[in-house]
Amino acid sequence: MLFLILSIICSSSLALILKHGHVKNANIVLLINGNYAAASLISLVFIIFKYGFQYSIEAILFGSALGILFAVTFVLYSKSIHLAGTALATVSARLSVLIPVLLSIIIFGESPNIKMIFGFALALATLYLFYLSLKNHGPKAERLGKYFYLFGLLTGIGFIDFSLKIFERNFPIDEKGVFVFSIFFSAFIYTITYLIVKKISFDKGTFNLGLMLGVPNVLSIHFLLAALSVLPAIIVFPIQNIGVIVLTAIAAYLIWQEKINLYGKIAIAVGIAAILLLKL
Repeated sequence: MLFLILSIICSSSLALILKHGHVKNANIVLLINGNYAAASLISLVFIIFKYGFQYSIEAILFGSALGILFAVTFVLYSKSIHLAGTALATVSARLSVLIPVLLSIIIFGESPNIKMIFGFALALATLYLFYLSLKNHGPKAERLGKYFYLFGLLTGIGFIDFSLKIFERNFPIDEKGVFVFSIFFSAFIYTITYLIVKKISFDKGTFNLGLMLGVPNVLSIHFLLAALSVLPAIIVFPIQNIGVIVLTAIAAYLIWQEKINLYGKIAIAVGIAAILLLKL
């Protein structure tokens, strides 16, 4: 249970650190670059002391391509938190389970059960509730922008999860360490290239905050895998998802007095139900 609690804390801290970055008016790309610098170093340590240097060119190229999606999705996560609020962004990120489930049905021919069908329906209802919760917040163009970022976040993380499933199906588990490192390191290269091309000035405080972000980013995955090694998935996934949503919403309220309107609260409740049905 300790690993599960640590996974919830690490996953929740990602959204909270991103929120803190916006409060401090930090450059988000520089923040994310620091995140991937730390994640790359930690992943390299895991290769040396745990996974070993087993690799294939295909796995490295696959990871390098995924690095673009990782970097873009992190930007979407940050924008969603800033525009739509920490709680709704977290629900959207967790609701991304909809994408790999749907793609697995279409591509791998997996059959949906009755719980999945209800989960799909509730996921669509949650997306509509997102729209209602943002409907009266600012001009129409601004509201559509918020909704776009929430939907983009859901889709981006969903495709990342499905890509990881493709890796598990087609590559040896021994290559996992180098594969993960190639994702994080390529994302670091992509973001630093963007900073150089755009001539964005270096800010030590923002970069250090990014380094701090990279630690829970990597550890959340490893704590989750550790929890799955001692507890059944049917317990781990529901508790982890609900725990992250609730802890993030409470922390955002206590720290920044971030409030949620009625439609937003209903969206969180319906979203949790959808996640439970899709994860169980």
